[in-house]
Amino acid sequence: MKPKTLLAVGAVTLGLLGSHLGVAQAAGESETGTGISLTTAVLVTDPVADEASPEPDETDEDPDAAPSAEDLALGAYSTVGEPGAAPETAEDGERVGLVAGQKAACDARVKDVAEIPGAQFAACTSSLEPAVELNADEQAVLSQMEAPADTSAAESAVLAGVPDSERSGIEATAQDAADDIASSAVPADESDTAAAAARPTPWKEPKWCIDAGVDSAWYIERMRGCGIWRAEVNAVDVRTGRIVGGIKYLVIGYSFSARDTKTWAYQVRLLESSRWGRGVNGTKVSGSASCVGKCKVVNKSFPAQAISKSVEPYGQFFMDTTINTAASKQRGTGRSVASWTFTNSQWAAPSEPTKHSTVDVRCDNALPGAPRQVGCVNLQAVPVISYSLTGPWPEVADHIKDAQATGLPGKYGTTNFLTRLTDQKKIKENRNKACPSSLQRPPGKSCDEYAFASTWQGAKYGSGKFSRRMIDAAQNTNAGKALKGFYAYTRVLEGDRFLVWIR
Repeated sequence: MKPKTLLAVGAVTLGLLGSHLGVAQAAGESETGTGISLTTAVLVTDPVADEASPEPDETDEDPDAAPSAEDLALGAYSTVGEPGAAPETAEDGERVGLVAGQKAACDARVKDVAEIPGAQFAACTSSLEPAVELNADEQAVLSQMEAPADTSAAESAVLAGVPDSERSGIEATAQDAADDIASSAVPADESDTAAAAARPTPWKEPKWCIDAGVDSAWYIERMRGCGIWRAEVNAVDVRTGRIVGGIKYLVIGYSFSARDTKTWAYQVRLLESSRWGRGVNGTKVSGSASCVGKCKVVNKSFPAQAISKSVEPYGQFFMDTTINTAASKQRGTGRSVASWTFTNSQWAAPSEPTKHSTVDVRCDNALPGAPRQVGCVNLQAVPVISYSLTGPWPEVADHIKDAQATGLPGKYGTTNFLTRLTDQKKIKENRNKACPSSLQRPPGKSCDEYAFASTWQGAKYGSGKFSRRMIDAAQNTNAGKALKGFYAYTRVLEGDRFLVWIR
């Protein structure tokens, strides 16, 4: 998937961004321009006028200084908001989002239920599977969904409105989830239905989630993730062992966090696409959630709900990080696991639980410039900063484009990442090697270096190759503020990877 949009925030002076707030189309690659200096050891002096005077090289500034509102606005403006597919992991022996072994569990369940006097049907669930090709029923379900193009405002409101009174303060365990599911195994009565009707409406998933379709993968940005899976629950005649009816449904997983709060949210929504046969009418579903790693479930809601073409059951959960925020520079990852079971008055017992896991969410209080602020991001989402050749800092964009064309790291679309460096002494050493004070600066110009001095790939601590160019000093300063704001806006910590997209 290719980047489509840039995230912009705040009521920060639009004049700062000039007439370049519009999103420009990606520009084609051009030939390497003049004025670039690439070296492995010897500093090459840039040709300057005899009367040139030094100008300060203000780029990414002091990492320990708190970012200003202007920095954050420029950082948000320059951050690429486009999801990418999250790599699969195998933590706890499970693929993220999926639980295998359902067939064996089903066979065992049918055998157990067959021993119950008078039992006729057992329930079996499938593992969550990819849809290689959507059928007509699934296409119809997805086409009816409303998905906003931008969910950030609604997500902020949701996270800001988590009721404190419902926070347990006790970490939920896998046994807690099992107990919750067992207690909800009884079919819902009228009071359950009324309680469900009084719940908040489901959160709307991002538009790009629906566009991605059903391929059983999380698509993630730095602070949100979404994906769609295919599953089914079947009624099995315990006397013959044959499947006699079933409900096919789609699972939409949706999670979001914030750069300045310890709480993150997770929703699973079940959309029936088709049903057939006997033993499935009247089916209900309920569930719970647990947390794995440095997190705890503080609010959960997945009461018994009917499932049908016109009713979409859903569960909503809130997690808090459990890192020690009283200490400095703490970080820890966690992921939430939703579980749900199906019940039906015709079945001798509820179904085995189906489980769905989020990707790893990292929460920390280790952001330079904001040592007491806690925020959470998707650890596997590599953030991208963008500079436009037709934007407010074209000389910076042109320099980076030419530098990346020589093979220097950080180019968007590659895995040759830049990694953040936060040690002020080392940053200064990177800058002094690339842009020593002995270099003369033409009037109105300052020395711009790439890779950035605030990365481990900089002139001193990288491979030895770097680029420098004399560019407009104001552009250099403001592009540096955008980089600082980008670091803060996307919580890029020491050692975190990122990329640079030149449009």
